[in-house]
Amino acid sequence: MRALLLTFALAASALSAQDQGPTAKPFVVSAHRYAFEPARIEVNQDDLVTIQLSTSDIAHSLTIDDYRIAKRVGPGQPVTFEFRADRAGEFPYYCNLQVEDGCRQMRGVLVVKPRK
Repeated sequence: MRALLLTFALAASALSAQDQGPTAKPFVVSAHRYAFEPARIEVNQDDLVTIQLSTSDIAHSLTIDDYRIAKRVGPGQPVTFEFRADRAGEFPYYCNLQVEDGCRQMRGVLVVKPRK
């Protein structure tokens, strides 16, 4: 009987650990003159981040240097991409296109909270 209880306790512990694993985090990001909405994205370390990027005015990009991401989007042509947020910290994102001077002002931040 004790062995059965111990087996049950170990199985419950394993299930609990699985519940704390990485999760999918979808975001819809709009790029427009001259801002990102949202300008702050928060996830947990190891989450699978999916971003649907769109614009309704001119071409823009969403660039996160530390994750080697540079995605360009045009009006009426949304782009969806995903990546694993495998490093904790704050990572700026910006528009790397220079279609207009205001594009250089487009800034946001990806916040990846460390695993507990």
